[in-house]
Amino acid sequence: MNQSQRKTRCSSLTALARTLAIPFLAIVIAITCFVLFALAQGVGLNGLYSALYYGVLTNSNFLTQTFVKAVPLICAMLAVIVPARAGLVNVGGEGQLVVGAVAGTGTAVAFSNSGLGVFGIIATILVSALAGGVWGYLCAAMKTGLHAPEAVTTLLTNFIATDIMLFLLYSSWKDPKGSGQPQSRPVPRFLRMGNVFGIPVAFIIVICLCVAIWCLLDKSSWGFSARVVGSNPEAAFRSGLSVNRYAQSAMFIGGALAGIGGALNILGAEGQLRPGITTTFGFIAFLAAFIAKGNVLAGTIYATVAAAVLVAGNPLQLRAGLDGNATYVLLGVTCLAIVVISQRITRRTS
Repeated sequence: MNQSQRKTRCSSLTALARTLAIPFLAIVIAITCFVLFALAQGVGLNGLYSALYYGVLTNSNFLTQTFVKAVPLICAMLAVIVPARAGLVNVGGEGQLVVGAVAGTGTAVAFSNSGLGVFGIIATILVSALAGGVWGYLCAAMKTGLHAPEAVTTLLTNFIATDIMLFLLYSSWKDPKGSGQPQSRPVPRFLRMGNVFGIPVAFIIVICLCVAIWCLLDKSSWGFSARVVGSNPEAAFRSGLSVNRYAQSAMFIGGALAGIGGALNILGAEGQLRPGITTTFGFIAFLAAFIAKGNVLAGTIYATVAAAVLVAGNPLQLRAGLDGNATYVLLGVTCLAIVVISQRITRRTS
């Protein structure tokens, strides 16, 4: 191994250590600030200790619940990172999650009497990926064909997707055995995903997706070309690259990833479509992708940390008596700490 290879390896290890250390330090700082906030709200130390120790640290189900919650967040985070490589801003992760969940629920319910098992799960995921991809592609087509800003169109399609879901849940898709609640028929049990050694199968699939997207963005010619298109569209056009084609394909892939997240959330966690099952997920995922600066590994870690904070909100409400919105205070402080720490480390190393 020559000197240049040693330097490259050392820099890679340093970057990995930095990626792992930043969220850990951020959590420590965020918990400290949150404890002070909770004390200011009149919560006793005994309640906080009970919530954090018994509800989080010694709770055997906490890690599994975090992985379950992280599945749609990671997929929506990838849905932001992939279009960003081509210079697009995808704020429609939540709508694409919803469209994927709607398509996945419809497909799974249609397979209720088929007994397809694994093949039914694969078909459901593929249909959801196609639905989410088409939903994202529409925004890219409006940008390339009508010059409509994708940040605006993707944001507005969030509301359209939610309205489509609500229309179905309050009409033809409403479960007749659901006690009047706006929810779909349950997904058949043979299409539900379980756990392997305490790890949700859906989370394992998502980690495989992260590896595939990392290879696509950093190890493939498509990823290199998309980076050129995103950094300098004029130069990409002069070199013979189709800027519109890469923009459309990037948004399609991003929407498909979010669609897969919607399907995995139904098959692995929810079991049926209901209003609000992915509320705020798209925006939290967008924040994770923004903080990660397009790094798939960092984005995956940040999205998982956000999932852990959301799951920790339950014992904080039940044991400490805090309001449900306090969870978002902890999440906001955590994200702010990640940004500040990463910026300080970047300045010191530059």
